[in-house]
Amino acid sequence: MEPVHLLKTPSDRGDHDAVSVTSWVSVCPRGLWNVQQKQICDGSQQTVLNSEDACSSGYCPRLGSLCRVRVRLKANMDAEESSASDRGNEKLKVDPDLSVSDVTESVVTPFQKRLDSVLQIPLGNWTTLKLGEGQCDVTEACLERMRAGEKCEILLSQVGNGPDVSVPQPSDENLPLCATVELQAFTPGKESWEMSPGEKWEWAKSHKERGGVRFRSGDVWGAAHIYSQALKLLITLCGHFREVEKKGHEHEAEEQSDTNAPNETQQLPSADEFKTIKAELHSNLSLCQLKLNQPEQAKASATKATQLEPGGAKAWYRLGQACQMVNELEEAKRAFRKLLEIQPELPAALKALKDITSREKETNVQLGLRLSKMFS
Repeated sequence: MEPVHLLKTPSDRGDHDAVSVTSWVSVCPRGLWNVQQKQICDGSQQTVLNSEDACSSGYCPRLGSLCRVRVRLKANMDAEESSASDRGNEKLKVDPDLSVSDVTESVVTPFQKRLDSVLQIPLGNWTTLKLGEGQCDVTEACLERMRAGEKCEILLSQVGNGPDVSVPQPSDENLPLCATVELQAFTPGKESWEMSPGEKWEWAKSHKERGGVRFRSGDVWGAAHIYSQALKLLITLCGHFREVEKKGHEHEAEEQSDTNAPNETQQLPSADEFKTIKAELHSNLSLCQLKLNQPEQAKASATKATQLEPGGAKAWYRLGQACQMVNELEEAKRAFRKLLEIQPELPAALKALKDITSREKETNVQLGLRLSKMFS
């Protein structure tokens, strides 16, 4: 569920002010949102003609980067700049002495993620974020395409038929929403291919925890997004654990002792623990997809979870629910019967099987009535 790039239109390279426009779909509270980012680089900054060039050169924030950022609504920003001009053409400037060394873990700005705001971040003030933690999805996606000292404008509009009524409506935003994002400085991060297996494992575990927090807070879209991010990181570790299974646990311990860097304290899990965590992520993702009325996706996720961890009761229950939603009643019955093998007399499974039986009887009655009319 990463941002989907739909449009990119760089301006003519001969312009004094180089402008690039990128559009994608991002996960936000209340669903999916179209985001259009317009990045303007004036002559005082290093010229960046398109965001892909910047990222490929290593000048953009990456996973784990600490970013000093400010987000402002366009209308509020125009009012602030007008007020500053009235006070003697005073311009709103950032601290010119701030350096990358000043942006550290100790200055990461704690804030409560806002479900009533598409931007999910305190507006108007400088904030330090850690890229990849999913605190503010739109802002993070913008930062991945920016260099230090750059500023961009974003325009947001909702995809689909309207807001998700399960979470609060925005109290301070008129849609479509226009805002600015400024990146003052950031620390180096890493692409996934640059990470050690231990670092990937730690990120995946932290994503799993954050996904749970987002789900419990009512941000189901955000939880699904972050579970997907964790699974993408774990995919890159599958080859390692296949080798571990071939060599056996004894060789695994020997290999870690020989290859781990001295400063790497994270230890990789056993192959069994890896499968368990991956299964739980698929199962959690399936629950989110059920809540979002995506039964086909929920069925696929739950199926993967049951294959990885056949004894996982929750995954079998979610598989049964998904099969019911797509009217695959025989598959649903198999899932609930498997669940009863794991947890005999489980009320939820017994009730689900009873409901399926009633549904099948009703279908048979209706079919009988239609056949009788055909031959009467």
